Amino acid sequence: MTSLVRATLFNLWFFGWTIVALLVFIPALALPRQAVMFGQRVWARGVNFGMRWLVGLRYEVRGKHNLPPGPAIIASKHQSAWDTIIWHLEVPDPAVVMKRELLRIPVYGWYCRHTRQIPIDRGAGASALKNMLHSAAAARDLNRHIIIFPEGTRVAPGQSGSYHPGAAALYRHLDIPVVPVAVNSGLFWGRNAFRKRPGTIVLEYLEPIPPGMDRKAFHARLQDAIETATHRLEQEARPEG
Repeated sequence: MTSLVRATLFNLWFFGWTIVALLVFIPALALPRQAVMFGQRVWARGVNFGMRWLVGLRYEVRGKHNLPPGPAIIASKHQSAWDTIIWHLEVPDPAVVMKRELLRIPVYGWYCRHTRQIPIDRGAGASALKNMLHSAAAARDLNRHIIIFPEGTRVAPGQSGSYHPGAAALYRHLDIPVVPVAVNSGLFWGRNAFRKRPGTIVLEYLEPIPPGMDRKAFHARLQDAIETATHRLEQEARPEG
Protein backbone atom coordinates (compact mmCIF):
# COMPACT_ATOMS: atom_id res chain seq x y z
CA MET A 1 0.00 0.00 0.00
CA THR A 2 1.52 3.34 -1.01
CA SER A 3 2.04 6.17 1.46
CA LEU A 4 -0.52 8.29 -0.42
CA VAL A 5 -3.19 5.61 -0.06
CA ARG A 6 -2.32 5.16 3.62
CA ALA A 7 -2.53 8.91 4.18
CA THR A 8 -5.87 9.11 2.39
CA LEU A 9 -7.34 6.32 4.48
CA PHE A 10 -6.07 7.88 7.68
CA ASN A 11 -7.42 11.32 6.87
CA LEU A 12 -10.82 9.81 6.09
CA TRP A 13 -10.63 7.93 9.38
CA PHE A 14 -9.50 10.98 11.34
CA PHE A 15 -12.23 13.33 10.15
CA GLY A 16 -14.94 10.66 10.16
CA TRP A 17 -14.04 9.46 13.66
CA THR A 18 -13.86 13.04 14.92
CA ILE A 19 -17.35 13.84 13.63
CA VAL A 20 -18.76 10.64 15.14
CA ALA A 21 -17.12 11.30 18.52
CA LEU A 22 -18.29 14.92 18.59
CA LEU A 23 -21.89 13.90 17.97
CA VAL A 24 -22.00 10.78 20.15
CA PHE A 25 -20.77 12.58 23.27
CA ILE A 26 -23.06 15.62 23.02
CA PRO A 27 -25.28 14.21 25.84
CA ALA A 28 -22.19 14.30 28.09
CA LEU A 29 -22.48 18.11 28.09
CA ALA A 30 -25.37 17.69 30.53
CA LEU A 31 -23.12 15.74 32.90
CA PRO A 32 -20.08 16.72 35.01
CA ARG A 33 -17.04 17.64 32.94
CA GLN A 34 -15.34 14.31 33.67
CA ALA A 35 -17.88 12.68 31.35
CA VAL A 36 -16.66 14.88 28.51
CA MET A 37 -13.06 14.15 29.50
CA PHE A 38 -13.85 10.45 29.10
CA GLY A 39 -15.19 11.12 25.61
CA GLN A 40 -12.04 13.02 24.70
CA ARG A 41 -9.90 10.08 25.82
CA VAL A 42 -11.97 7.71 23.69
CA TRP A 43 -11.53 10.03 20.71
CA ALA A 44 -7.76 10.32 21.23
CA ARG A 45 -7.40 6.54 21.47
CA GLY A 46 -9.30 6.20 18.20
CA VAL A 47 -6.99 8.69 16.47
CA ASN A 48 -3.89 6.82 17.65
CA PHE A 49 -5.47 3.52 16.62
CA GLY A 50 -5.90 4.87 13.09
CA MET A 51 -2.33 6.18 13.04
CA ARG A 52 -0.96 2.79 14.03
CA TRP A 53 -3.01 0.54 11.76
CA LEU A 54 -3.47 2.72 8.69
CA VAL A 55 -0.16 4.61 8.59
CA GLY A 56 2.21 2.51 10.70
CA LEU A 57 2.80 5.50 12.97
CA ARG A 58 3.26 4.78 16.66
CA TYR A 59 4.38 6.84 19.61
CA GLU A 60 6.75 6.42 22.54
CA VAL A 61 6.79 8.34 25.82
CA ARG A 62 10.05 8.90 27.70
CA GLY A 63 10.88 10.48 31.04
CA LYS A 64 7.44 10.00 32.58
CA HIS A 65 9.12 9.95 36.00
CA ASN A 66 9.75 13.68 35.53
CA LEU A 67 6.02 14.42 35.60
CA PRO A 68 4.75 15.35 39.10
CA PRO A 69 1.38 13.85 40.03
CA GLY A 70 0.07 17.41 39.97
CA PRO A 71 -0.45 20.20 39.82
CA ALA A 72 2.23 21.24 37.34
CA ILE A 73 2.69 23.31 34.19
CA ILE A 74 3.63 21.26 31.13
CA ALA A 75 5.40 23.45 28.55
CA SER A 76 5.56 21.49 25.30
CA LYS A 77 7.16 21.90 21.91
CA HIS A 78 4.45 22.11 19.25
CA GLN A 79 5.11 20.66 15.78
CA SER A 80 1.89 18.84 14.92
CA ALA A 81 -1.83 18.51 15.58
CA TRP A 82 -0.89 15.27 17.35
CA ASP A 83 0.67 17.33 20.15
CA THR A 84 -2.76 18.62 21.15
CA ILE A 85 -4.44 15.22 20.90
CA ILE A 86 -2.03 13.23 23.06
CA TRP A 87 -2.63 15.20 26.26
CA HIS A 88 -6.07 13.64 26.59
CA LEU A 89 -4.23 10.36 27.19
CA GLU A 90 -1.11 11.51 28.99
CA VAL A 91 -2.71 13.29 31.95
CA PRO A 92 -6.10 12.58 33.53
CA ASP A 93 -7.49 16.13 33.65
CA PRO A 94 -5.61 18.49 31.31
CA ALA A 95 -6.29 22.23 31.24
CA VAL A 96 -4.92 23.48 27.92
CA VAL A 97 -4.05 27.10 27.16
CA MET A 98 -5.74 27.63 23.80
CA LYS A 99 -6.73 30.37 21.37
CA ARG A 100 -10.08 31.89 22.33
CA GLU A 101 -11.36 31.78 18.76
CA LEU A 102 -11.44 27.97 18.97
CA LEU A 103 -14.37 28.31 21.36
CA ARG A 104 -16.46 29.57 18.42
CA ILE A 105 -16.24 26.20 16.64
CA PRO A 106 -19.65 24.48 16.97
CA VAL A 107 -19.73 21.48 19.32
CA TYR A 108 -15.94 21.46 19.78
CA GLY A 109 -16.10 24.85 21.47
CA TRP A 110 -18.89 23.59 23.72
CA TYR A 111 -16.66 20.75 24.91
CA CYS A 112 -13.78 23.13 25.61
CA ARG A 113 -16.00 25.40 27.71
CA HIS A 114 -17.51 22.49 29.61
CA THR A 115 -14.11 21.01 30.49
CA ARG A 116 -12.83 24.44 31.58
CA GLN A 117 -9.92 24.80 29.21
CA ILE A 118 -7.94 28.06 29.39
CA PRO A 119 -8.74 30.38 26.48
CA ILE A 120 -6.56 33.38 25.71
CA ASP A 121 -7.43 36.30 23.46
CA ARG A 122 -4.12 37.34 21.96
CA GLY A 123 -5.49 40.69 20.88
CA ALA A 124 -6.69 41.72 24.33
CA GLY A 125 -3.28 42.63 25.77
CA ALA A 126 -2.88 42.76 29.54
CA SER A 127 -6.48 41.74 30.22
CA ALA A 128 -5.94 38.48 28.29
CA LEU A 129 -2.96 37.63 30.47
CA LYS A 130 -4.92 38.43 33.62
CA ASN A 131 -7.80 36.19 32.57
CA MET A 132 -5.42 33.37 31.64
CA LEU A 133 -3.73 33.53 35.03
CA HIS A 134 -7.09 33.52 36.83
CA SER A 135 -8.28 30.43 34.92
CA ALA A 136 -4.94 28.69 35.40
CA ALA A 137 -5.01 29.32 39.15
CA ALA A 138 -8.46 27.72 39.30
CA ALA A 139 -7.11 24.69 37.41
CA ARG A 140 -4.13 24.45 39.77
CA ASP A 141 -6.45 24.48 42.77
CA LEU A 142 -8.26 21.50 41.25
CA ASN A 143 -4.94 19.62 41.04
CA ARG A 144 -4.95 19.71 37.23
CA HIS A 145 -1.99 19.70 34.87
CA ILE A 146 -1.83 22.92 32.85
CA ILE A 147 -0.65 22.48 29.26
CA ILE A 148 0.93 25.37 27.34
CA PHE A 149 2.76 25.56 24.03
CA PRO A 150 5.28 28.36 24.67
CA GLU A 151 5.74 29.19 20.97
CA GLY A 152 1.98 29.61 20.60
CA THR A 153 1.72 27.76 17.28
CA ARG A 154 3.08 24.78 15.39
CA VAL A 155 6.71 25.07 14.31
CA ALA A 156 8.36 22.89 11.67
CA PRO A 157 11.12 20.44 12.66
CA GLY A 158 14.51 22.11 12.77
CA GLN A 159 12.99 25.49 13.53
CA SER A 160 12.37 27.46 16.73
CA GLY A 161 9.63 30.02 17.12
CA SER A 162 9.57 32.98 19.47
CA TYR A 163 8.82 31.88 23.03
CA HIS A 164 5.92 33.99 24.28
CA PRO A 165 5.75 35.34 27.85
CA GLY A 166 2.74 33.22 28.82
CA ALA A 167 4.72 30.28 30.21
CA ALA A 168 6.89 32.58 32.34
CA ALA A 169 3.80 34.39 33.61
CA LEU A 170 2.19 31.09 34.64
CA TYR A 171 5.43 29.98 36.30
CA ARG A 172 5.69 33.14 38.36
CA HIS A 173 2.00 33.40 39.25
CA LEU A 174 1.21 29.77 40.09
CA ASP A 175 4.39 28.86 42.00
CA ILE A 176 4.41 25.24 40.80
CA PRO A 177 6.98 23.24 38.78
CA VAL A 178 7.23 23.54 35.02
CA VAL A 179 7.95 20.37 33.06
CA PRO A 180 9.50 21.04 29.62
CA VAL A 181 8.48 18.56 26.93
CA ALA A 182 10.23 17.78 23.64
CA VAL A 183 8.61 16.07 20.64
CA ASN A 184 9.59 15.08 17.11
CA SER A 185 6.02 14.70 15.83
CA GLY A 186 6.51 17.12 12.94
CA LEU A 187 8.76 14.58 11.20
CA PHE A 188 5.77 12.27 10.78
CA TRP A 189 2.63 14.44 10.95
CA GLY A 190 3.70 17.76 9.49
CA ARG A 191 1.93 21.07 9.82
CA ASN A 192 -0.78 21.19 7.13
CA ALA A 193 0.71 18.05 5.55
CA PHE A 194 -1.70 15.58 3.95
CA ARG A 195 0.69 12.64 4.21
CA LYS A 196 1.44 11.05 7.56
CA ARG A 197 4.60 8.94 7.58
CA PRO A 198 5.28 5.63 9.35
CA GLY A 199 7.69 5.57 12.24
CA THR A 200 7.64 6.39 15.95
CA ILE A 201 6.81 9.78 17.41
CA VAL A 202 8.71 10.40 20.63
CA LEU A 203 7.38 12.60 23.42
CA GLU A 204 9.92 13.20 26.18
CA TYR A 205 9.33 14.78 29.59
CA LEU A 206 12.42 16.66 30.70
CA GLU A 207 13.71 17.58 34.16
CA PRO A 208 11.19 19.82 35.97
CA ILE A 209 12.06 23.45 36.61
CA PRO A 210 11.31 24.17 40.29
CA PRO A 211 9.54 27.36 41.35
CA GLY A 212 11.55 30.39 42.38
CA MET A 213 13.75 31.32 39.42
CA ASP A 214 13.67 34.87 38.11
CA ARG A 215 11.84 35.43 34.84
CA LYS A 216 14.87 35.85 32.57
CA ALA A 217 16.68 32.79 33.91
CA PHE A 218 13.53 30.70 33.70
CA HIS A 219 12.84 31.74 30.12
CA ALA A 220 16.39 30.85 29.04
CA ARG A 221 16.37 27.49 30.82
CA LEU A 222 12.97 26.51 29.41
CA GLN A 223 13.86 27.36 25.83
CA ASP A 224 17.27 25.71 26.02
CA ALA A 225 15.84 22.51 27.52
CA ILE A 226 13.05 22.15 24.94
CA GLU A 227 15.09 23.09 21.88
CA THR A 228 18.12 20.96 22.78
CA ALA A 229 16.05 17.85 23.48
CA THR A 230 13.85 18.39 20.42
CA HIS A 231 16.91 18.65 18.18
CA ARG A 232 18.24 15.42 19.67
CA LEU A 233 14.96 13.59 19.04
CA GLU A 234 14.84 14.86 15.47
CA GLN A 235 18.35 13.55 14.82
CA GLU A 236 17.58 10.17 16.40
CA ALA A 237 14.54 9.33 14.32
CA ARG A 238 13.48 9.86 10.76
CA PRO A 239 10.28 8.70 9.05
CA GLU A 240 10.32 5.27 7.45
CA GLY A 241 9.94 5.54 3.69
